[in-house]
Amino acid sequence: MKKRQVALYDPYLDTLGGGERHILSILKVLEGYGYDLTIFWDTNLAQDIEEKLHIGLRNKLTFLPNMFSSDTSRLQKMRVLRTFDLFIYVTDGSYFYSPAKNNYIFCMVPDRNLYHMGLINKVKTYSATFIANSQFTQQRLNQWGIAARMLYPYVDEDYVRMDIKSMQKKPVILSVGRFFNHLHAKKQDEIINSFKKLKKTHKEFSSFKLVLAGGLKKEDTEYFSTLEKMIADDSSIELKPNISYKELQQLYHTSLVYWHFTGYGVDENSTPQNVEHLGITPLEAMASGCITYCYNAGGPKEIINNGKNGFLFDNHEDLHKKMNWLITHKKELQIMRDEAKKTVKETFSYDIFTRNVKNIFNLS
Repeated sequence: MKKRQVALYDPYLDTLGGGERHILSILKVLEGYGYDLTIFWDTNLAQDIEEKLHIGLRNKLTFLPNMFSSDTSRLQKMRVLRTFDLFIYVTDGSYFYSPAKNNYIFCMVPDRNLYHMGLINKVKTYSATFIANSQFTQQRLNQWGIAARMLYPYVDEDYVRMDIKSMQKKPVILSVGRFFNHLHAKKQDEIINSFKKLKKTHKEFSSFKLVLAGGLKKEDTEYFSTLEKMIADDSSIELKPNISYKELQQLYHTSLVYWHFTGYGVDENSTPQNVEHLGITPLEAMASGCITYCYNAGGPKEIINNGKNGFLFDNHEDLHKKMNWLITHKKELQIMRDEAKKTVKETFSYDIFTRNVKNIFNLS
């Protein structure tokens, strides 16, 4: 019996961020349903995918030259694509004529510039299914005339299975995200400023530390140097670039608080691409027993029920006011942790993700 084939093209694959983890997780599920996997990329990223994203795809994974970034003719692309049962791609504003049996366009960034559906693009995508990574992205696509299915990512089972009642939390505020200052930046500079203000105006937090962890690429070292200068000799603030998966887990395990500033100061209606599209790291924090605070814009509004399983904040002052809850409601800390854990288990587990992938891709 001929094996079923699925191909992926993601022009941002070398980033290996949360969006890439999401789409590669779809391939993982398809692999479980007997599909052989092909990725159009000029280098073999299997080891990086496993080590950085904790997704093992080596057994049935093939890398083919990236014909979408070369001078490959349209006819040759169509000859290749017609051999696949499924073709999934992430658009950078480009769309393709694809004779694959089923075509899916994965939408992780709600940027209007990527989704102009003129006549030619409508023809190219007439048989394709659009998939949005959150309700926030889905709603923006709908506004732009694109009907999309919604598929949440999942939180790694290592986090879902954590026993939060046995954790020994320390007075640490953690924030996790790639160190860069463009697009939907993680706003580490704002986080540092807010932490300094918090300690200056609220003596109850004088013993707290701030830890900023995340990936760092060569092109972002100038921004990283700026953060180092902001910190100077403040020993209560620590930067942790490119740490291992195990060390990151340990940080989640021991940190009392999680801060997420993506989108801070951005108008989500005029520039939705610059706020958080969902927020996988806040979900990891919630699963790990951290009291989680997210800026009140974009995807986090879908996962945070303010005051129940975490907090949404509008500005530095609002954040600091809600941080006082830690001091005045110590007996309720575990209740909030339990609610946060419940949110992750009920909506963002791998079993639920698999079920949703099966439904969208009509797997059997």
